[in-house]
Amino acid sequence: MTRRAHIFATTALVIVAFSAQGQNNARLIPTMQELEGQIADLKSQTASLVSSDIARLNALPPKERLLAPPVVWRVPGAPTEFKDCVDCPQMVVVPAGEYTMGSPPSEQQAAARHRVTIRSPFAVSKFEITFDEWDACVRAGGCGGYRPGDEGWGRLKHPVMNISWLDAKAYVSWLSNKTSKSYRLLSEAEWEYAARAGTTTRFSSGDILLPSEANFNGTTDGSGPSDMNRQKTMPIGSFPANAFGLHDMLGNVSEWVEDCWNDDYTTEAPSDGSAWLGGNCNGSVVRGGSWEDSEVELHSAARTGGSKDDRFYTDGLRVARGL
Repeated sequence: MTRRAHIFATTALVIVAFSAQGQNNARLIPTMQELEGQIADLKSQTASLVSSDIARLNALPPKERLLAPPVVWRVPGAPTEFKDCVDCPQMVVVPAGEYTMGSPPSEQQAAARHRVTIRSPFAVSKFEITFDEWDACVRAGGCGGYRPGDEGWGRLKHPVMNISWLDAKAYVSWLSNKTSKSYRLLSEAEWEYAARAGTTTRFSSGDILLPSEANFNGTTDGSGPSDMNRQKTMPIGSFPANAFGLHDMLGNVSEWVEDCWNDDYTTEAPSDGSAWLGGNCNGSVVRGGSWEDSEVELHSAARTGGSKDDRFYTDGLRVARGL
């Protein structure tokens, strides 16, 4: 195996519902029409929350707003999870919100901080896309017929890897065509918002990341394999979810996002959560770090990237869907 060269790096509908005891409860499962109605209501209530709160935020001086805590516009009783088909990824509804993207200069791989406002909820896959889900795409004639290797670590529920940004785009294109829904890659701003899940610490779990919380190289000398440096991917769901209900946002495999590569954020970086499609568009951003990376490369603001046709055993994907 060749270690990844981070050439652009800087320092039919299936609804998932559960009872309080965690058991499937068919009476809680809405129909497609009911779900669409619930999503429409969620978007309407979210718009009201944003409208009532945005004036307060806009009135803050720029520096004060940058230092303000994150805002998460949650709607009580809103739908939380769904699947658009049997072979589709399980999706989590992420609430709208505002947060400060980037990290202070004191942090390694620091990126200039700026405020981002995401005015509408969106859906994010609960887990990284698995080999099972990728292979379903290939069987259906999608994904260019490409079957990436698993390095002998297992397929099934392991996250798919050895895929490029172009491969990732092929998967979301197939998924969109299959479901007639707007699947896509996350923007970099959406990814960081989802990874932080309302936190301001280096990781969503705090300022220290433990090997029991994510799959990464938690040793100081790179030794292993062990529970601190597993030296391979782990099945999805092996580690706790963050406060938004998303697993493996940090570690396991890095995740391609939509944005073109930029060495740092500038005034041209979008502030509305959309993808930044200016800069070096021969390359794209990779977020979250992988099983081989140290915690320096896993904190919520850490970023790296590569050419859009790069395929590495560290890289996979997570998908988003518009609501």
